[in-house]
Amino acid sequence: MIIILSPSKGQDFTHRIAVSSHTIPKFLNDSRKLIDELRKLDSEGVQSLMSVSKNIADLNVGRYLDFSTPFTPENGKQALFSFTGDVYSKIECGNYTEDVLRYAQQHLRILSGLYGCLRPLDLIQPYRLEMKTKLQNARGKDLYQFWGDRITEHLNHELEKEKTPLLINLASNEYFKVIKAKKLNAGLLTINFKEIKNGKARTIAIFAKQARGMMTDFILNNKIGDPEEIKKFSTAGYSYSKSDSDDKQWTFCRQQPPSK
Repeated sequence: MIIILSPSKGQDFTHRIAVSSHTIPKFLNDSRKLIDELRKLDSEGVQSLMSVSKNIADLNVGRYLDFSTPFTPENGKQALFSFTGDVYSKIECGNYTEDVLRYAQQHLRILSGLYGCLRPLDLIQPYRLEMKTKLQNARGKDLYQFWGDRITEHLNHELEKEKTPLLINLASNEYFKVIKAKKLNAGLLTINFKEIKNGKARTIAIFAKQARGMMTDFILNNKIGDPEEIKKFSTAGYSYSKSDSDDKQWTFCRQQPPSK
């Protein structure tokens, strides 16, 4: 069983962590190719490509220029501890034991526009490159064409090692699209989160992001091996909704206060 998450634009490379264990991203050679393309852009080019402010464009032009290999604990930081934002604020990785981190390293993968597919302890350097970015490259017109079947084939290889060959999708649509679902040699389960208010259930983006983080934290902390155990998730008032679920997607709902 492998869980997939999206990365976040927010990153923290200021605070160091006590965890010394680290690994190197599997697709680092591909990352270098993307960095070579990004280094061709000036600040205005980055602004236009990514629809960001001049300050953010300037910041990332500097990041692309500073990108350097080999990755070391001095110039990089473990991915799970680097990303911030709504999803990652709910993953209490600072409290993880060595056993939980080992489980996470085997069962959690973070999709990335620049790094392809990351393990929690893979070192990364600061960057911004969303998967939807239409960066022209030698392999095509955007990042989906750049990554092609590579990430899917990599996940298939990883899933072959699993007792339960199942991909748990907790990623956003933007990132999940990089996976060729029809080419997966394993089961696929997407998990959704909905808020019930005044009798109506709907997905609210910020709450769904936080819930993905809470669900990830729940699976990792409990080192879940049997997918059925996921149905016990009850953090922050969520519960499994059998009527809103099927064999390909499970939905968790919670009640919101009624409108006044």
